[in-house]
Amino acid sequence: MAIERTFTMLKPGVLSRRIMGEVLTRIERKGFDIIAAKLVRIPRAMAETHYGEHRGKPFFEELVAYITSGPVFAMVLEGDESISLLRTLCGSTRAQDAAPGTIRGDYAMHTGLNIIHASDSAESAQREIALFFKPEEIMDWQDGNDPWI
Repeated sequence: MAIERTFTMLKPGVLSRRIMGEVLTRIERKGFDIIAAKLVRIPRAMAETHYGEHRGKPFFEELVAYITSGPVFAMVLEGDESISLLRTLCGSTRAQDAAPGTIRGDYAMHTGLNIIHASDSAESAQREIALFFKPEEIMDWQDGNDPWI
């Protein structure tokens, strides 16, 4: 197995519904290490860059408007095969296709108001991590290194 880093973001709907703790618990229980995290309000230009591959598609404006409508919780996760495992945990991006037991299957009602973003490839993860985090904001740590535990 390969240790990978991936990017994920809890979108404004998660924060407004007050379910961030539940979603974070599922991410941690799966075994991911959260190595960077921050609450941020995304400026429009950054949102357009983040969703640049969707520019020109009918849902682009709605996507940008939603992601800039309130704060998001951005994270860098690390773990074995983290990119594919996180996407499986999240479930289908189409709300009606997301299986029960996945984050989207249990919490998402509308595809356009998707509650979580997860990088879809190593290239996307690297680009998205760099867009949201400075290198010094990412913590390298291992379980067991905390003298207080």
